[in-house]
Amino acid sequence: MISFVLDVEDLADTRFAVSPLNETVFSLRVLHDPSLSAVHLPWRRSVLGGLGDLDTDLLMSLVARRRTLPDFLTPRSASFAPAFEDELAVVRRTPPGLVRRDLLATHAPDPLPPALRDATAADDAPVAALRDTICALLRQYWETAIKPMWPQLRLVVEADMTYRARQLAMGGARLLFADMHPNLRWHNGVLYIAKMISRHQVAASGRGLLLLPSVFAHKPAPPVSPEEPPSLVYPSRGVATLWASVPTDGAPALVSLIGAPRARLLGLLEEPLPTVELARRLRVTPSAVSQHLRVLHATGLVTRARHGRQVLYRRSTLGDQLAAPDGSYGSYG
Repeated sequence: MISFVLDVEDLADTRFAVSPLNETVFSLRVLHDPSLSAVHLPWRRSVLGGLGDLDTDLLMSLVARRRTLPDFLTPRSASFAPAFEDELAVVRRTPPGLVRRDLLATHAPDPLPPALRDATAADDAPVAALRDTICALLRQYWETAIKPMWPQLRLVVEADMTYRARQLAMGGARLLFADMHPNLRWHNGVLYIAKMISRHQVAASGRGLLLLPSVFAHKPAPPVSPEEPPSLVYPSRGVATLWASVPTDGAPALVSLIGAPRARLLGLLEEPLPTVELARRLRVTPSAVSQHLRVLHATGLVTRARHGRQVLYRRSTLGDQLAAPDGSYGSYG
């Protein structure tokens, strides 16, 4: 078990980030072991067919037998949504000694795979060259496997952050972590992360906590090294919607009453969602969604509430009754 000790100031400094490099690195787990997530099998099949002459041996060597990943490849995000190239530039500046430490720790107790053997060199030059080769390879992999779908991935993780921020506002840290993952438990100022290979406790000591929702993470993933500041990659909500087909129109009577587009919208609004996420799921423009939402709101079928920079829409009680799958709309009179 790994745990983070967080005082009041650390909780005040808890923040979220969207990291394209983080998603790129964590996606390697799915390529390495398809059994981790059946949801991503369509993506995996399409990517494997397009990797061409990329050095897949080196790519796959970054994932250890225990599925751990080197800390230096996922540096702590300094801003909410850093660009991939900016994050990769941070990795390129990693001192060779840290690269060596992280690669050895990632694969321990196993020996390093042949593709990473230069990390054991006593001289720093081969380690630095290996680091630069890995960075160049990750950039190629990003361009092929992640960048084309990054806008959709980002919408999913941002929708998760909207939900988590609402949980934090409503119930503090306890509610924030309550349904994030079964392996997480918050108790008396300590966040416990169960079913970890390592066993250590890290005091945040004013460094706060960085939370990174991930489409490709299958369970919470703190840094391997206890020397790193507290951060946690966790599975994002809504991942299954990435590859889901466009929602059906709903009951024929409801479609006849309000039309197919609005019936589909109403079907999605069982939970609070922003316009951009609705547009992504329906594969239409946000402006088209906004037009229908205005009508649904004006007729009392949906409610709306501002949360930070976004407006969240959800079915009203009347909307719930109209969207009932069995067509039982209730009685009025």
